[in-house]
Amino acid sequence: MDKHELGGFLRSRRERLRPQDVGLPDGPRRRTPGLRREEVAVLAHISTEYYVRLEQARAPRPSAEVLTGIAGALRLTDAETDHLHLLAGTAPNRTRRHRRDVRPSILALLDRLPQTAGLVTSAAFEVLAWNDLAVALLEDFGPHHPDRRNLARLAFLHDAPADEPLYGISDAAEFRQHVAIELRSVAARYPADPDVTGLVDDLRAGSSEFARLWERNDIQPAPTLSKTFEHPIVGRITVDCDALQLTDRDQHLVLYSAPTGSADAEKLAFLAALGSERVRTDHRH
Repeated sequence: MDKHELGGFLRSRRERLRPQDVGLPDGPRRRTPGLRREEVAVLAHISTEYYVRLEQARAPRPSAEVLTGIAGALRLTDAETDHLHLLAGTAPNRTRRHRRDVRPSILALLDRLPQTAGLVTSAAFEVLAWNDLAVALLEDFGPHHPDRRNLARLAFLHDAPADEPLYGISDAAEFRQHVAIELRSVAARYPADPDVTGLVDDLRAGSSEFARLWERNDIQPAPTLSKTFEHPIVGRITVDCDALQLTDRDQHLVLYSAPTGSADAEKLAFLAALGSERVRTDHRH
């Protein structure tokens, strides 16, 4: 617990708030900016004396419940709440759900990417957005229920034979291991999210392989730098795989591309042309 940093952080967050921000009247003229300490204490359901001691770096370590109350009183963001718990040396109480709404700028970026298949996945491996080349390389996720767009479910619970891995990827075993490792971290971040807990329960009940990987408690996935697909039209295609973390929404932008002038780049270009032709055909109908 860093008492001085904690006190300074609390003071800075308190001073940025106005009474109307938390539903309090302005009252008489205030000598200092922000809320009064006693107002924060009332909103957080703790004693004023204890809150004052926290800001003055004189209090013992607060519990996770007390910090949750203070975070709510100070209208902290998720990132600020995490930082608050970090300074106090406690684990945050996670009650929020993972986000499934994609930033508009990312949606626009997907459509502007040249010769690159791109998709956005949620923390729980649901495909949330994709471009035309991703459709040509993988599949059209649009018509499917969210469960059918979930790569974790597809990797462990799909009906295809074991020798026909998802999308024909050559590293199917490594991908399933990656999913299990990532989901353990996700479950720790969102323990009260029914979509996350339900997904893990379904995978543990429906896949002995997932149950085995889950029990290993691994938490450090290896990076995937390239991926090879057996595509029904262009055959074997190896692409660079870059997964960029969108930290504000706990999502990933996954990009598949190939070096300029390579045979794999030519195959991607061919799939891109097929995708464009499909779009034009759909519009004519």
